[in-house]
Amino acid sequence: MATTNVAAMIDHTLLKPEATKEQIETLCQEAIENKFFSVCVNPVWVRTSKELVKNSGVKVCTVIGFPLGASTSETKAFETINAIENGADEVDMVINIGALKDQNDTLVESDIRAVVEAAKGKALTKVIIETSLLTKEEKIRACEISVKAGADYVKTSTGFSTGGATFDDIALMRKTVGPTIGVKASGGVRSTEDAQKMIEAGATRIGASSSVDIIRRLTVTSGY
Repeated sequence: MATTNVAAMIDHTLLKPEATKEQIETLCQEAIENKFFSVCVNPVWVRTSKELVKNSGVKVCTVIGFPLGASTSETKAFETINAIENGADEVDMVINIGALKDQNDTLVESDIRAVVEAAKGKALTKVIIETSLLTKEEKIRACEISVKAGADYVKTSTGFSTGGATFDDIALMRKTVGPTIGVKASGGVRSTEDAQKMIEAGATRIGASSSVDIIRRLTVTSGY
C-alpha cells in the first residue's frame, strides 16, 4: 500500500493533558509535511490548530465528552457547537458507557444523536465506543446504535482506558456497520504493521500519535 494512501487515512493525534503550544505546532507541521488527513487535538487547541494548518488541506479533529463519556448530552452538544465555531472539521465523541452496560439503548442513542445533530452539515461525527470496556454483544449494540443515531464513523478507543484497537474489534465493527460507515482504529496503533493490519480488517481511518514513525517505516519497506 502506498505511503500516501496510508498517510491520508491518519488522524495525527496529541491528546495528552500536558500538551504545550510548541508541541501542537510541531504536530500540525508534521501533519502538513506528511499529508496526514487531520490533526486530532483537545478542544482547547482547535482554534490554534485551525490557524496552523490553514490552506494546507489538513483537517482539524477534536474530542467530545473525552475521555470518560460521562458528561450529559446537553454538555456534549454544547461542546460540539463550540468546537465547530472554533474551526473543528470533525468531532470524536465518547458514548455513555454506563448507559450501554445498563442496556439503556434509548439514552445511548439520544446522547449520540445530540452530537450528530449539533454537528450536522458542519462537521463529521465519530463515535468512540471504548471497546476495551465492552463485551462482544455490547460492541455490536454500540455500533448498531451509532449507525441508527446517524454517526459517520465508529471508533474503537480513547487511548486512555485499559486497551486500544485490535484486529478482531475492527473486523467486528466493520461487519456490524456495513460498508458505508467509517471505522476508526485508535489506541495502541504504533507501527506500520499495526496500521496495515487495521486497514486489512476494515479500518478507514487510523488515529495515532506515532504517525510519523509509521509513515517513515512504510517508506523504507515499500520503497516510496
